[in-house]
Amino acid sequence: MKTINKLALAACVMTSFGAATVADAHGIWFAQRSNELALIYGVGADDLDAVKRLPKIKAAAAYDENGKEVAMQLTPHASLLVVKAEKEPAIVTAVLDHGPWSKAADGEWYNKGKDEVRDASISEHTFKYAVHLRRLNLVPPILPAQKLQIVPMVKPLPEKMGEKLVVRVLYEGKPVQGALVQPDYVTDPDSKPLKTGADGIATIKVRNQGLNVVVATLTTPPANPVQTNRDEYLATLSFVLPHQPE
Repeated sequence: MKTINKLALAACVMTSFGAATVADAHGIWFAQRSNELALIYGVGADDLDAVKRLPKIKAAAAYDENGKEVAMQLTPHASLLVVKAEKEPAIVTAVLDHGPWSKAADGEWYNKGKDEVRDASISEHTFKYAVHLRRLNLVPPILPAQKLQIVPMVKPLPEKMGEKLVVRVLYEGKPVQGALVQPDYVTDPDSKPLKTGADGIATIKVRNQGLNVVVATLTTPPANPVQTNRDEYLATLSFVLPHQPE
């Protein structure tokens, strides 16, 4: 009953703040850069300095095909955070706590709570999550560190652009209603999002014959109401479809 009440309250908060598009916030995802797998911070074509955000990375982990954790770390290289692992992982994940952000009367956003920003029009604490699949025949397990997680409901994943992909969005390991889902955060960040149903499920189409970054966002009541008006969670699920042989 507590979980149901909590999720119902979250849905009410989302309605009261309006259905903002996912593109209003930056996220994290994994992508190949010069034959290296790197953690990217940005939105759409904006590929910003990930190294600058390294202090906010609270967790990073990799797993093999059987879900066993593989030793890995994120290594700074220029403006990128490159994945270094003992052996090639099947799943790579990361968590970024972006902290509180408040919009001041001057229209600018500051990395502070509303208790520090006078006359803030809105204040939120944002969290970013990323799961990357290196194999199309994998379904990731429920990962406790991923408070918001996108899980594909098919195995293997589709192999062609335009095919349907059913995903379920989990919040604290349970299906969540009202999460906003978009097929690709990088190549089409302004697309109209879908809302998950009571089962947490949304059906989308695979956007690219290459890198795909599915994104979901969820807004909930704040854990610290003195500091913020709401908490916002943004999660990505990324994978790569193969192209035809050269």
